[in-house]
Amino acid sequence: MQNLKNILIIDIETASIHEEFGSLPERMQKQWERKAQFIRNEDELNTDELFFDRAAIYAEFGKIITIAAGIFHKDETGDVHLRVKSFKNDNEEELLKEFKQLLETGFDSDRLRLCAHNGKEFDYPYICRRMLVNGIKIPTVLDIRNRKPWEILHLDTMEMWKFGDRKSFTSLELLTALFDIKSSKEDIDGSQVNEVYYKESGLDRISKYCQNDVVATAQLFLRLNEMPLVAEENITILD
Repeated sequence: MQNLKNILIIDIETASIHEEFGSLPERMQKQWERKAQFIRNEDELNTDELFFDRAAIYAEFGKIITIAAGIFHKDETGDVHLRVKSFKNDNEEELLKEFKQLLETGFDSDRLRLCAHNGKEFDYPYICRRMLVNGIKIPTVLDIRNRKPWEILHLDTMEMWKFGDRKSFTSLELLTALFDIKSSKEDIDGSQVNEVYYKESGLDRISKYCQNDVVATAQLFLRLNEMPLVAEENITILD
């Protein structure tokens, strides 16, 4: 438990910054058109369709709409529990400020370690980039600028699974299936987030999916460290 109590499991969900390509400022439209030339487009989507389908994964053209965070704790009987809290907001600046407050006031920043699946390639840099865009000072635990590699305390369950192998991406869904962990994709998956957000106004639904991803990542983290899973009844979701 000593090794778990300072670990914060996180996950983010993102949407395109606007629903329609035409809503981008003219300068940014030109930049998307340039970027789109290098995006794999097997379905031959037009500019508007490609923007709606892919823009969310790029911090320059997307925004964070929900962040979920989970922390382990032990009860008086010694059982390990997982408590998950989520932040959701159409206003990205307000969302990021809330999350920053959690990081800076809820934990000892010198000991806190973040953990996410593919976090080093996606979640951590995306959060930092969007904080800069919104004029928010990056909290210490996320800011890796000018740090030596051994000073960066970020954890990544995908990296842990690779054991140094750099050849391929391994999805959270594949690893939860492999380790017989409950899937987080029972309702929607990441490819449907933009559609649910803009066409269904489904932020609550997306937030629930994000929470489930945190639970799945936390359970995977335990398995990768040869520890037992948290019992279903010991998982608490706080909205």
